Amino acid sequence: MKRFIIEREIPGAGELTEQQLAEIARTSNTAAASLGVDYTWVTSYVTGDKVYCVHEAEDAETIYEHARRGGFPADSVCQVSAEFGPHSAG
Repeated sequence: MKRFIIEREIPGAGELTEQQLAEIARTSNTAAASLGVDYTWVTSYVTGDKVYCVHEAEDAETIYEHARRGGFPADSVCQVSAEFGPHSAG
């Protein structure tokens, strides 16, 4: 599967409670299960008015379909071409 970064514009996202985030997670899991294809939600990061999600799927169309089924915005979907970090320095 390919890895994607999804940018979601959600005004007030940084003010969401743990309970609200848990409900969003349940909705996302249900949407992913309904796709009938391999799909992995890796993690999400919440900022002031945006949520950045890392998901794995075969293509961007599947990412958009997950967003549609979950009722989530998907303002930008970018396929990750490489990953690196401190360990990459050798």
